Amino acid sequence: MSFFSKPVNTDNTNDEAQLNNYRKSGDIAVLGGLFENYVPLIFGVCLKYLKDEDAAKDAVMGIFEELIVKVKQHEIKQFRSWVYVLSRNYCLMQLRSGKKAEVISLDEVMEFTPFLHPEDNNKEEALKALERCMDKLTAVQKQSVDLFYLKEKCYKEIADITGFSLNDVKSYIQNGKRNLKICLEKSSG
Repeated sequence: MSFFSKPVNTDNTNDEAQLNNYRKSGDIAVLGGLFENYVPLIFGVCLKYLKDEDAAKDAVMGIFEELIVKVKQHEIKQFRSWVYVLSRNYCLMQLRSGKKAEVISLDEVMEFTPFLHPEDNNKEEALKALERCMDKLTAVQKQSVDLFYLKEKCYKEIADITGFSLNDVKSYIQNGKRNLKICLEKSSG
């Protein structure tokens, strides 16, 4: 597709004006004009990470949809470097969510394997302990851990479902995982 092989814009002076114009007017055509200048860069990033031309093209469109909202939420000093990072992160999230197709069990991801596979093969007791420990988490940790490990949602999906920021989602999962591990170690000891 020739659209993806245009030379990348190297004149950043107009970017700020176009960003301001879009923020004020909300006119997607203005954002589209700015975006079009960087499609070759974005497509290249997507192709590098996703290693599939069709997936990369789909990602370019997904990134544009994210831009519609994110450009208004973030202070952007250099659009070129900002959209590069956004594109890279988008692709990494795509790769992360692509792992949902694999069956990943909670004990593979978390560090509870010895506890969930006790020598006496009493998994029922281990799962009851896990349920008890899940109930001890804060509501936000429990919801985030459940969505991430049990419902196999990615960070972005969890943020969309819960309304939490991506940083909060990551923090809730990390802290919830740590608290579960501590609780389970106490239960087994």
